[in-house]
Amino acid sequence: MKAVSFLGICALLSLASAAHAECSYPKAPDTIPNGSTASEQEMVSAMTQFKQYNSDVEAYLKCLDEETAEKVKEAGGSAGTILQIKAMQSKKHNSAVDELQAAAGKFNEQVRAFKSKKG
Repeated sequence: MKAVSFLGICALLSLASAAHAECSYPKAPDTIPNGSTASEQEMVSAMTQFKQYNSDVEAYLKCLDEETAEKVKEAGGSAGTILQIKAMQSKKHNSAVDELQAAAGKFNEQVRAFKSKKG
């Protein structure tokens, strides 16, 4: 019985994925300039990239919310399936937020280094 339920859940999740395009995980900027040696232009360019990355993460999180609602709706009243969907979506959400915070922390450290050489 459990094998049948698991197969049913997998089929449901794959159908839900096929019905709705997956949300595209945002890519963090490749490099962060060294604030101690970077030019102002390099820092401004990096800031622009981080602003875009932040917007991409916000769009991704919104997409995940919509995707979650759609998958939950398609799951009907199956509490177990709904919990699995929400847990999986929560992991995706948290991963994107954690990566954004880590990248922003590294960038902010370089901004402080940049500002300290100017002052």
